[in-house]
Amino acid sequence: DSLHSCIGLLGISAGSLLLAVRFYSSPSAAPLIPSTALGVLLLVLSALLAYAGIRRSLRNASLLVPLCLTLSAFWSGYGVTLILAGQGALPEPGDARDALVPGLAAFALALLLLAVVGFLCGEPVLALVAAAMSLASAHEVALHYSSSLGPSAVACSHLVVCLVGGYFALGRILCSLTKGKVALPGTDLAEKKAQEQGRGSAGGTNPFAAPGLLLNMLSASVFCCRLLGLTRSLFLGHVPWLWAAGTYQLGICVLSYRAMDVLMATAFGFTSILKFAGGYCLLYPAWQPEEPSLPAPFLVVFSILFAVLALFLSLQSPVDGLYLLVFVAYCIALACSPRGFFAGGPQGVAVAVFVASAVVALIHLYNVRARAKIPTGRGAVKALLARSSLLKLREGPDLHAPYLGYSKYADAEVLAYACSVLASFALTPTGDPQAPLATVVIPWVVVAGGILKLLGGSVAFARGKTLESSAFILYAVMWVIWGLTRYGGLCGTARSFHAAAGIAAFMLFNSFVVFCSLFLSAAWFFYSLTFMLIAVSFLLDAIHALPAGYDVAATLVFGLVSFYCFLAALSSSTFEGCCLPMGGPVVQLGGVGAGTSKCLHLPARKASSVKRIADILRNGGTCGIPTDTVYVLVAACSRPDAVEKAHRSKRQAQDRPMSLWISSLKQLEPAKHLFTPLLWDFMEAAWPSPISLVIPRGEWVDFLGMKDSAKYVGTPRSVAIRIPDCSVTTHLIDLVGPIVVTSANPTGEADTTHHNQVYAKLGDKVDAVLCGGPSPENIASTVVDCTKIDSGNIGFFRVGIIPKSQVLQILEQVQKK
Repeated sequence: DSLHSCIGLLGISAGSLLLAVRFYSSPSAAPLIPSTALGVLLLVLSALLAYAGIRRSLRNASLLVPLCLTLSAFWSGYGVTLILAGQGALPEPGDARDALVPGLAAFALALLLLAVVGFLCGEPVLALVAAAMSLASAHEVALHYSSSLGPSAVACSHLVVCLVGGYFALGRILCSLTKGKVALPGTDLAEKKAQEQGRGSAGGTNPFAAPGLLLNMLSASVFCCRLLGLTRSLFLGHVPWLWAAGTYQLGICVLSYRAMDVLMATAFGFTSILKFAGGYCLLYPAWQPEEPSLPAPFLVVFSILFAVLALFLSLQSPVDGLYLLVFVAYCIALACSPRGFFAGGPQGVAVAVFVASAVVALIHLYNVRARAKIPTGRGAVKALLARSSLLKLREGPDLHAPYLGYSKYADAEVLAYACSVLASFALTPTGDPQAPLATVVIPWVVVAGGILKLLGGSVAFARGKTLESSAFILYAVMWVIWGLTRYGGLCGTARSFHAAAGIAAFMLFNSFVVFCSLFLSAAWFFYSLTFMLIAVSFLLDAIHALPAGYDVAATLVFGLVSFYCFLAALSSSTFEGCCLPMGGPVVQLGGVGAGTSKCLHLPARKASSVKRIADILRNGGTCGIPTDTVYVLVAACSRPDAVEKAHRSKRQAQDRPMSLWISSLKQLEPAKHLFTPLLWDFMEAAWPSPISLVIPRGEWVDFLGMKDSAKYVGTPRSVAIRIPDCSVTTHLIDLVGPIVVTSANPTGEADTTHHNQVYAKLGDKVDAVLCGGPSPENIASTVVDCTKIDSGNIGFFRVGIIPKSQVLQILEQVQKK
C-alpha cells in the first residue's frame, strides 16, 4: 500500500508538471510540449494512476482510490482529445474548446467533491491535491471563454500540485532515511494505514462505487453542455470522454465484483453500454450525413432492466435505488426521441443524471471514509422487511461464498443474463441490411453485451462454475462475432457456405451445453435450448431458407427465458430461500452430488475455518485439507473410529498404508531415546518438507496417543511419518494433535490437486473440506525408506516432488556432522 500511495501521488505530480509547463508557455509561441506528445504522456500516466488505484488494498478506506481512478479517466479522455487536436482531427477554430469543456467542467466538480470530503475526513494532502486540480480545471474552462484570464492561473494551480508532490516525496525520503523516526505531517503512511483500517473497514462499503458515479457525471456533462449552449454541437471531439468513461466503468464493474457488490457492479455494466452507444452515435456522422437510430423496443427493455435492478438495489440502499430510476427515465426519453442522444429531451434528463450522480457520489465518498455515515435508508428497509415472514434479506460473511470453496469475486450471473436479454432484443430490429451501421444496437450493444457476458463467464469460472462459465463464454463469442459481422455489413449481403459451416460448429458445441444442462437445472436447460433456436435462425439465414418471422420469434423466446433467469439470479442473491426457483436437474444422477447432503467447505485463509476443521476432527470426523503438495484426507489419531472411517472411504490398499503427520519434533521429544542419533538428526535436517520417512515401528508410537488407531497406520514393522511444510496444516495439527493421513482420492486414482475434486471423488464420505484453491504442486511427497539408515543405506518407495539427489545430499551432510 505504501508503494501504491507513492506511485499515485508522484504520478499526479508528474502529470501536473507537464500541464504546468504547457500553460506557462507563451500563447504566441509554439508550445514547449506538442499536443500529440503531451497526449501520449498523459495516457501513460493515466495507466500508472489506474494501477495505483486498483492495487490499493480493499481493507483500507482511503480517498487515494477514487482520486487516482478519477484522474486516470480524466487524463485518458484529455490525452486522446489532445492527440486528435495535434493530428488535425479538430480543424475548426472552436472545436478544441467544444471538445475539452465538457470533460473539464465535469472533473472540476468531481475533484471539488473529493477535496471537500478530504478536508472533512482528515486527509489534507489528498484534499489539497484534489482542490488544486479542480481549480486548474475550472480556470481552464474560463480560459477557453475569456482570453483575458491568461493561462498563468491554470499553470499556478498545477504548480501547487507539484509542490504538494515534492513535499510528499521529501517526507517519504526522510521517513526512509530515519527508519520512521522522522515523518512530515501527512506523509506517515504507517499511521495512515492504521487509521484507514480502523475507520473504513467496517460497514462493507464499496470503495469503487464513487469513481463509477463520477464517471456518470462525465458522460452526462457532454450532453448537458450541449443543452446549456456551452458547446455548439455534439461531434467527434466528445467521443474520447464518453468512451473513456465507458471503458473505465467496465473496469469499475470488475472491481465492484471484487468488492462483493453485485448490484452496483451490474448497474455500472448497464451504464457503460449507454456510454459506448452514445459515443458511437457521435462518431457515426463523421462518415455519414444522417444520424444513427436507436430502436424503441430495445430501449424500453433496457429501461425495464434498470427498473428491476433499481427495485432490488433499493433493498440494499434506497438512495442508490432511487438514483437508478434516473436512468430509467433516461432510457424512456431516448425511446421517445427519434434523434436519440441528439434530441433535447434526453439531454434534459442528462442534466438530472449529472446532478444525481454528484449527490450520490458525495454520499459514497463520505461514507467510505467517515465514521459517522450519511444515512441511505438501509436501516429502515431492514426494519420493514424484519416484520415480513415471506422475505428475508441475505446477509452475513458468507453472502457471496460459492458452494465449493471461496472466490475473490461475487457472482456475475445477473449481468450475464441481462446481457442475453439486451442482445436478444437487439436482434429484433430489422433495419436496412445494406446500411447496418445506421442502427446503434447492431455494432455496439451486441458487441458490448458480448464483452460483458465474457466478463460474467470469467467470474463464473473463478467461482468454480465450469458449465455456466463455458456457456457464457461460448455465447459471448457468438454475440461478438455476430455483432462484428453486422458491423461490417457481411450479414445480409455475403451469406455463404463458410458462414453456415461456422454456425453448424457452434451448434455442435451448444448441443453439448444443452445436454450437460439437463443435469444442472431446468432453467439452464431452457436457457441453452432457446439459444439453440437463435443459432438455427442464423443457419437458416446463411442458406437462404429463413421463414418469415422465425428469427424474431426465436429471439423473443430466448429474451423472455433470459429475463426470468435474470430475475431468479437477482432474487437468489438478495433474499434467503428460492423466491424464483431455477428448478432442479431435469435428469437426476446417482452417486456423488445426487443426494441432499452437502459437505462443509471452508476457506483455508481464515483462522476460524481451521478451528472449525479441528473441532470436526476432534469429534470423530474426516476432512480434506491442503498441504505443501496435494490435497489429503486426514483423521485425528486420538479417534480410532475416524481413522477407520477414513480407511473405509479411501478403499485403502494393503500396499499403500496410511501415514502419520506431526507438526514439530517436540511432539516426539519424550520418545527421543527410542530413536538412533543418526535417524533423529536426519529427521531434524529433512523436516519440514515434502519428504515422508518410513521408520521402524516401536514404542515411540504410544507416546503420540495412537491407541487403537495404530493398526490402521503403517505396517506391522514400519510407519511413514512427516512434518509438512505448510503453515495451515501444521497449525491444524497443533490444535488437534498428530493426524493420520492418506491422499484424498480412492486408491488407484490420480492425486487430488484442487478442493473441488475432494468432494467430487469422495462425496459424503468426507465431513468437511478446507479449501485452499489449486494445490501448490501436482506431485506427491517423496517417500524414503529409513529402516536401515544406521547401516548408512536408505531406499526410496516413491520419488516425488523432492528428487533423490537432494535427499541423499541431506543424508550425507548429517553423516558428516
